Amino acid sequence: MRQPLSRELSNLLERGRDRQLRLAVTGLSQAGKTAFLTSLVNQLRHAGVEARLDLLPAAREGRLLGAQRLNQPDLGVPRFPYDPGMAALRDTPPRWPEPTRGISELRLQLRYRPARSGWLTPEIAHLTLDLFDYPGEWLLDLPLLQHDFYSWSQAQALYAGEQRRGLFSEWLAAVEQLDPASEADEAQLAALAEEYAQGLRRAKKAGFSDLQPGRFLLPGELQGAPVLQFFPLPQLNSTQLNTSREALEALPANSLYATLAARFRYYQQQVVKPFYRDHFRRFDRQIVLVDVLGALNAGPERFEDLSRALRQLMHSFDYGKRSLLTRLFAPKIDRLAIAATKADHVTPDQHGHVVQLLEALLAEPLKDLRFANVPVKAFSLASIRATEAREVTHEGKRSPALRGTTLEGEDVLVYPGDVPARLPTANFWQQQGFDFPGFRPMQTTSEALDHIRMDAAIDWLIGDKLT
Repeated sequence: MRQPLSRELSNLLERGRDRQLRLAVTGLSQAGKTAFLTSLVNQLRHAGVEARLDLLPAAREGRLLGAQRLNQPDLGVPRFPYDPGMAALRDTPPRWPEPTRGISELRLQLRYRPARSGWLTPEIAHLTLDLFDYPGEWLLDLPLLQHDFYSWSQAQALYAGEQRRGLFSEWLAAVEQLDPASEADEAQLAALAEEYAQGLRRAKKAGFSDLQPGRFLLPGELQGAPVLQFFPLPQLNSTQLNTSREALEALPANSLYATLAARFRYYQQQVVKPFYRDHFRRFDRQIVLVDVLGALNAGPERFEDLSRALRQLMHSFDYGKRSLLTRLFAPKIDRLAIAATKADHVTPDQHGHVVQLLEALLAEPLKDLRFANVPVKAFSLASIRATEAREVTHEGKRSPALRGTTLEGEDVLVYPGDVPARLPTANFWQQQGFDFPGFRPMQTTSEALDHIRMDAAIDWLIGDKLT
């Protein structure tokens, strides 16, 4: 929805003065985006009162006065459901906020006292922070913009490991018999597309991450539309198909191949590109949330699947140094945080290994970012704490443990196991001896949510703007 001219001019002025930041909270499904955003808003609103933000200098020094919610820039986009999320966390028993089902936004205005005084420095300054939430499933579609139908079909076949193929066995048996040159049958296309979508849903439930197209998992208003009735042709990656790419692309418009390719292009142009253009080309700072522990729990094929999905995804954003012109007309992400979420699902002695594992998982994109001189820092954090660290005596020795309540309501005291400090080897997967259970959020009477290292992440992302 088009903003009023006065609001556009106001935003332009604030960006020119560098008093407005757009923060990209990026993460795949179940990485913890909604929990992070809820905690972020909560910590900033209660800064200087109850929030524990010792690693954020502006808060530690008493200069951060708090934050207020403002009307978001786009009146056609729902507001981020902060209040329902807090109500769920305050419930008895406490519940995690509902997962994201659509796009939402939130605008915060932070007020603070500058660290340095001077005749040009105001006594009280402000920073506008724009936050954006979206389903992680839709994020998976951004790498599609780097493909056409032929290369996408080849990539999907290339990445299909044994376990993943098993989840698509019935669909594969049917689609591999199709002749790309045959005339398209609308009823058959619809049935096979639904079978492919069911395979994606099974793969998501089994812990896989690299699942495209993302709208097949969460279609929203596109449910039942022909634009979602396509699928890859894995036989395009087979040496048994004695048809060149040029010959396939010369097939008539009513052929199976041409019909699927046309729907893929329409999906790119009418679904993915507007989503990218309207939301993902305008960010200034970014945090990438990664459920590393969940991937470790799920096994080697799913761990590699997550690594591949994240590598592809990070190529979809514009990184680089900011200037006045880029702030106004072509924003670039000039600072990045990567964060392993759910750090409270392992004992504190394992947090360093979690960070090292995250950096190893994203080694290649991190090299590119550092080469481009984009500041990047890795964290392990828990947006909303779900466990307490304890020490227990076992066979005469003091050992670390976690106390929490499982999602099923059982109070437990556990040691989940050791996290590797580097990418797991085949030997590690054969001998793994850990388990990361899911926990309920901790019940708290404080207005500010308990967390692990949210203050460090906030300082890295916006602390330089609060000086």
